[in-house]
Amino acid sequence: MFKNLLLSLLLLFSLIIGANNMSIAKDNSWDKVFQKSDKVDVKKVEFTNRFGIKLVGDLYIPKGVAKDEKLAAIAISGPFGAVKEQASGLYAQTLAQKGFITLAFDPSYTGESSGSPRNVASPDINTEDFSAAVDFLSNQPDVDADKIGILGICGFGGFALNAAQIDTRIKAVVTSTMYDMTRVSAKGYNDSIDENARYELKQTLNKQRTQDFKNKTYAKAIGLPEKLTGEEPQFVKDYLDYYKTKRGFHKNSINSNGNWNLTSTLSLINLPILCYSEEIRTPVLMIHGEKAHSRYFSEDAYKKLKGDNKELLIIKDANHVDLYDNMDKIPFAKIEEFFKSNLK
Repeated sequence: MFKNLLLSLLLLFSLIIGANNMSIAKDNSWDKVFQKSDKVDVKKVEFTNRFGIKLVGDLYIPKGVAKDEKLAAIAISGPFGAVKEQASGLYAQTLAQKGFITLAFDPSYTGESSGSPRNVASPDINTEDFSAAVDFLSNQPDVDADKIGILGICGFGGFALNAAQIDTRIKAVVTSTMYDMTRVSAKGYNDSIDENARYELKQTLNKQRTQDFKNKTYAKAIGLPEKLTGEEPQFVKDYLDYYKTKRGFHKNSINSNGNWNLTSTLSLINLPILCYSEEIRTPVLMIHGEKAHSRYFSEDAYKKLKGDNKELLIIKDANHVDLYDNMDKIPFAKIEEFFKSNLK
């Protein structure tokens, strides 16, 4: 049982993005997995979080913005293990076409952002990354600092909600195909891990810490397989179809071409997020696929939210990764309406 449990936990370090049908402009220097729009300008930016980690992002600005005009802005990150050239960039570019300034950024320790050792996850630092993005956007001359929202995809949907608990500058939150990475790390899928199994997992991971120190390197978690055997759960097949194919592969993405540090799981087990989510006063829109294996994360998180400015939108026939890049299923019109209604 424990072997299967550990394998499931290690496999969960995987998630996705892709192509769309927007107006296209050819650019041989374009490094994203989705096509470039000719309706927005994009520039690479850097900013620092309060832990001193340099974050790198792509700032998407609608073309034709008046010199003194200040726009609403949205910071975007995720999925867990992905980079800004994947799903978050697709969301950012699409929403910039709709009139927002958007920032897709690589979280700490991943992609082009700094932080050592590499490929480490932290519920505290990854939540802070969203607030650091708000710091940056609040100080841009063409951004209205009172009109900033955030959007988190997959595991960064959970971190986005967590950021909204603490950062009152965030005026609206959207989560898409949300994961609570701390819950799934500590309890497994569908809360299938009990206290004894969790203790065994902690023993294994702490023994690994000793070995990592001795070896002066960090052991890696199990990543996505290069090929399928046919025995994998459907969601692993879905991840592979995104991260390991032309649809979403990017060399900087952990899920495309690498592995998380194995002991990253320790902080995710020990530091649960969303403890104060019932105190969020910010409007929240949660989006999830009807057929997603992860749907229960959004449903349970939504039940804890209070107030009449919270909404859970279930997308018919969509699975988890459809909301990474499927332009026929991602409800961008709804997302646009939500942000425009609440960032005013």
